[in-house]
Amino acid sequence: MDERYEPAIVERAAQQHWNTHRSFAAQEDPARDKFYCLSMFPYPSGRLHMGHVRNYTIGDVLSRFARMQGKNVLQPMGWDAFGLPAENAAMANGVAPAKWTRDNIAYMKKQLQALGFAIDWDREIATCDPSYYRWNQWLFLRMREKGIAYKRTGVVNWDPIDQTVLANEQVIDGRGWRTGALVEKREIPMYYLNITAYADELLGDLSTLEGWPDRVRTMQANWIGRSEGAEVSFPFADDTRSLMAGEGALKVFTTRVDTLFGVTFMAVAAEHPLALAAAAQNPALQTFVDECRRGSTMEADVATMEKKGLPTGLHVVHPFTGKLVPVWVANYVLMGYGEGAVMGVPAHDERDFAFALKHDIDIVTVIRPSDGSYEEALAPWQESYGETGITVNSGEFSGLDFAAAYAAITTALEAKGLGRKRIQFRLRDWGISRQRYWGCPIRRA
Repeated sequence: MDERYEPAIVERAAQQHWNTHRSFAAQEDPARDKFYCLSMFPYPSGRLHMGHVRNYTIGDVLSRFARMQGKNVLQPMGWDAFGLPAENAAMANGVAPAKWTRDNIAYMKKQLQALGFAIDWDREIATCDPSYYRWNQWLFLRMREKGIAYKRTGVVNWDPIDQTVLANEQVIDGRGWRTGALVEKREIPMYYLNITAYADELLGDLSTLEGWPDRVRTMQANWIGRSEGAEVSFPFADDTRSLMAGEGALKVFTTRVDTLFGVTFMAVAAEHPLALAAAAQNPALQTFVDECRRGSTMEADVATMEKKGLPTGLHVVHPFTGKLVPVWVANYVLMGYGEGAVMGVPAHDERDFAFALKHDIDIVTVIRPSDGSYEEALAPWQESYGETGITVNSGEFSGLDFAAAYAAITTALEAKGLGRKRIQFRLRDWGISRQRYWGCPIRRA
């Protein structure tokens, strides 16, 4: 053995041996246990960075350990080769996107090979190859035929410079993560995958996941987020009917229909049709709507942000009392959740409570705890305000516990044609809004 270690010489010899003997090519062998190690495909941006090295080193260590245990190992490699960054880079460099991408793949492949990873290069793929993405298209068309994929409009984060849609996590302080441009909220046609059709099945099968930590299963259950409640319709008042050119109603979903008589305002998202219609006639409201549309739509951010709002000047009618309820635009209401509107019950919701105090909106107590711990909901907020109890100040529905109030009020709403029992999930159908830029084209040949 040489006294001096010469890595270039040793590594070159080892890699030549591996290549000559196809050491990492997976072969069918029913006698051995299989081990499949697939690391996330790299995007062919042009050069590897240390994040790539770290990621593929971890996968390679696992693969080599499994091979040492006698397992039949398959560790393939591919390229996540569709993407707007390639188009932008190609235009900036005056090179066709296909050439840019292929050149990058070739360079990065040499880098990966130089690192000596135990990859089966016989199975290399690139997602921009028609032989690969034809199966994406085939699968998508099958999902459309089965109703799993469907088309409707949706509100998205739009980067006006990159001319593409951004995920919530790619919007930082209202700006695109790559360009720094102020992000706009736009409603565009897009495809959705109907994963909510499987929500009950997903939730029920969590109990069958043996070996999963309880906290992980709880997180999954919370992510699916099954809620039993009611859909309530608040008919348009005369001013709203006039602006919206006809009859209609503002719909909300609530898990606390027992607090319905405590509604003192309605809050809608900046993208809601009522907000947009009112803003078109009110410059100050339009400015606020634009500000909201540039804000974060991540729930964690919305929960902690300052609760801002402006009145629209429009009203809806309470389904039982007939009183006019003012409609506000609020930055804490998201169009992507529920109906894009909430009924404001400040006495029994902490978020609504803070909003009402800030904007001098009435606070009407309609629930009192059976232990008599409070009579009226007064500042500061107490956790007991948000708990269930006995209804008060609720007309014919006063004196009922939560279950009885839920049953009686929803039945009465159904009789009026202004509501119904409904199950809602936190889980949302997955929107495919970036198929042109981040995935294969979806169309029939």
